[in-house]
Amino acid sequence: MASEKKSSPASSEDGNGVEHIEKKEGLGGYAVDPEQMGRSNLNAMFDNPLAGIPRDQLFNDVKTFCDNHGLTEHYDTFCKGALVAQSPHAAQQLDILSSEEKRHLEREYTHKWSQTWDLYWLVIMCSLCAAVQGMDETVNNGAQFFYLKRFNITEDRFDQNMIDNLTGLVVGAPYLACAILGCWLTEPLNRAFGRRGTIFISCFIAAVTSIWEGVANSWVNLFLARFFLGLGIGSKSTTTPVYSAECTPAPIRGALVMMWQMWTAFGIMLGNIMGVAFLNVGHDLNWRLMLGSTVVLPIIVCAQVYYCPESPRWLIKKNRVSKAYEAFLRLRPNEVQAARDLYYAYVNVEIERKISHGRNLIVEFFTVGRNRRAAVASWIVMFMQQFCGVNVIAYYSTTIFLESGFSQSSALLASMGTGILNWVFALPAFFTIDTFGRRNLLLFTYPFLAIFLFWTGFSFWIKKQRPDRVAMVTTGMYLFEVFYSPGSGPVPFTYSAEAFPLHIREIGMSFATATTWCFNFILSFTWPHLLTAFKPQGAFGWYAGWCVIGWFLVLWFVPETKGQSLILVRSELKLMFNSAHTGGT
Repeated sequence: MASEKKSSPASSEDGNGVEHIEKKEGLGGYAVDPEQMGRSNLNAMFDNPLAGIPRDQLFNDVKTFCDNHGLTEHYDTFCKGALVAQSPHAAQQLDILSSEEKRHLEREYTHKWSQTWDLYWLVIMCSLCAAVQGMDETVNNGAQFFYLKRFNITEDRFDQNMIDNLTGLVVGAPYLACAILGCWLTEPLNRAFGRRGTIFISCFIAAVTSIWEGVANSWVNLFLARFFLGLGIGSKSTTTPVYSAECTPAPIRGALVMMWQMWTAFGIMLGNIMGVAFLNVGHDLNWRLMLGSTVVLPIIVCAQVYYCPESPRWLIKKNRVSKAYEAFLRLRPNEVQAARDLYYAYVNVEIERKISHGRNLIVEFFTVGRNRRAAVASWIVMFMQQFCGVNVIAYYSTTIFLESGFSQSSALLASMGTGILNWVFALPAFFTIDTFGRRNLLLFTYPFLAIFLFWTGFSFWIKKQRPDRVAMVTTGMYLFEVFYSPGSGPVPFTYSAEAFPLHIREIGMSFATATTWCFNFILSFTWPHLLTAFKPQGAFGWYAGWCVIGWFLVLWFVPETKGQSLILVRSELKLMFNSAHTGGT
């Protein structure tokens, strides 16, 4: 690109607190000097770094870009793509574009689901990854009743406190591994093996540990198998949504990232179905088949993933720009769309490199005010995703239904019902998250979650011999799933992906996913103890109380991000916390 001046960009701030940086000659129109630029200006340039650059300068930059990366023969295409990226809403007025190219650009919005086969193949693969995740989480629900007896984790061998410890430890082992290791392996795995390689490794781990779980001969062996399962869950849950977001076009990106939660819910349903399917298989084989049934989907993903293109953004970071263009050509219907997205991504990656050079991003994650406040908001929604109590139902619903008075087969069938509702009512979020808003969905659903947790817990005061006890417990748990699925289910991951500045996004998402898996382990480990100490009434009441607290935390500390660019999101975070002025804002 054109040579860059070593002067600090002038900045200003409008009445809404949104910062602007004066454009200079150079990459993307910005002369970026991290040593001279104030911290508060770092994020302002990401809104559209190409906006406002004169056409001659833009074409000179494009020529240098093409010459440097072996794309000279595509110079004309990249000039068109750069102009479209610079003024996306004025693309139909650009005289440089042919009528066919304008038609493809218009169809991005009028026929936004008309995409290439390679993109849909990638979406199918990411959806199967999500289903792997859901099955790994819930297939243990039906199996634990049987393997606890098989390994003699009973009162004949241990006291109640030790039974609760061992039950919680085996159930929560994957989430312990996610929190302390799995999530933090994401960045080095992605750096070394790419998005596809990380997904392959995580699904390979899932397949191997599924077999290991099925042949375990002691509770220690089963604990180790489930712990190693968690190493794959952490990396997969962080990488797959990012991979999907980096490969999909902007008009459908939000909906496709949302599909992670929807197909995780589908996997949760499959896990519950496996419990019913293998219930009456021979002695000591049913629980093994339940746990081992999760081997199928990750094998399919492993066979499928390398037929998908690598993330173009990851290829750009590795200076494999021509390969990134080949990937975009597979993922976009037209060459101009591929050139536009490649050049725009390249400019942003180069700016990120300049910003990150010589800076300790982990330190700045906690010391820069807006980063820290984004972390607080993300922590709240991720914490509440667990402490709303949903995974009590996901992991222990079968034993809860048994306690309420169901037979063994009826309890497994009722658990399957929670999985089905979790999936079906994830579908409305597909349509409401971008219209009703992330924050509003949480504020609307939290009161209902509290009500139905109180309902479920207090129903245990009905005598066990009465049939209405079973009906009341089941109704409370089912209605809880109905209100969880469009709110705390999809919002936390979507919100966390939007809240963090682009140059610390990977650190931010690792922090966010580590938060949710850490509290997932705490919930799964402590639930047996809560039941013993407080009985079902107090245990469900505990999480109902957290739903009430969560409502106020969201009201006070979580700004809306619906329909806002990342720059406006970060400005909103700044304005909301003006009174808490600390160093590094």
